[in-house]
Amino acid sequence: MSAVRLSVVIVDDSDINLMLFKNLVARCGDIEPLTFKHSIAGLEWCKAHGADIVVVDYMMPAPDGIEFIQRFRQLPEMGDIPVVMVTANNLVEVRYKALQAGATDFLTKPVDKNEFIARIRNMAALRRSQKLLADRAALLASEVAAATKMIAARERETIFCLAKAAEYRDPETGAHIMRMAHYSRLIAAGLKLPVQEQELIFEAAPMHDLGKVGTRDEILLKPGRLTEDEFEIMKAHATIGYQILLGSSSPKLQAAAVIACSHHEKFDGSGYPKGLAGNDIPLYGRIVALADVFDALTSCRPYKKAWDLSRAAAYIREQSGSHFDPACVKAFFEAWDQVLAIRENYGDKEE
Repeated sequence: MSAVRLSVVIVDDSDINLMLFKNLVARCGDIEPLTFKHSIAGLEWCKAHGADIVVVDYMMPAPDGIEFIQRFRQLPEMGDIPVVMVTANNLVEVRYKALQAGATDFLTKPVDKNEFIARIRNMAALRRSQKLLADRAALLASEVAAATKMIAARERETIFCLAKAAEYRDPETGAHIMRMAHYSRLIAAGLKLPVQEQELIFEAAPMHDLGKVGTRDEILLKPGRLTEDEFEIMKAHATIGYQILLGSSSPKLQAAAVIACSHHEKFDGSGYPKGLAGNDIPLYGRIVALADVFDALTSCRPYKKAWDLSRAAAYIREQSGSHFDPACVKAFFEAWDQVLAIRENYGDKEE
């Protein structure tokens, strides 16, 4: 094992003992002795700098050795540090109390030099092992975090690729996908959802119309109004998207499946595919429904012109409680300045 320089904090109110222990520690290898005649000073040092090993005498002015150990163990990251208490031969009860306080080992007065060196070397070996394990654990955690980040990036890339696959069969644009995803995150934030859920909705929302890959071109690309039969076929895309995404173990794709199936439901129960109403509609679906409709209204399509913002905003307000969840509408308009910024940053002109 490579030598790691350690520090030994020695606390004893006897100058002779401090000098003796310091000289003995110097014979133990790559270990730095730090001596303190007053226990408070030793505690303050440990609080500021930590310690690798502690040697503390029991018989000292307050705080004595046991109280020192109790207070030392309460310091951050000092719970596993080896602590050796120096006691007299006949102080058995003191040893019991010291063990309860957190002492690791004992030395008996008068201290045998060879025993002292052996105990300190053993403690140093233990401490070096602790540090090595901590370093390995930190390295492993770092590697796991990096691997998880890479997997998340690949998953995000897959989601957007699938979303673009639907986009190529639909007159909607990639900018629409980005805008409605950002609107969805804004609404989720306004509803005070945890940041993790806000990000989940942002990354899952682009999959809302994936099921359109299963819709015939003559219906999907029809420039005029759909017939009743054609609209029934078009509505099937919600169920198709749900079925495509449902089997995944990914939380993002599971969320996308819920969104695909529920973002055409209406708050009053008149939507599709299940005719759900109110809070029976999954929250993610209620959020994306508003974001999707608002952007569709304010975007140009081959079959319609874009509505101006005031007209679209009025429509959203009018449909609060019928088409849209009133809480989502409230959150949307409370973030209106951010809505306008998203429209500016992700305009169709960038396509």
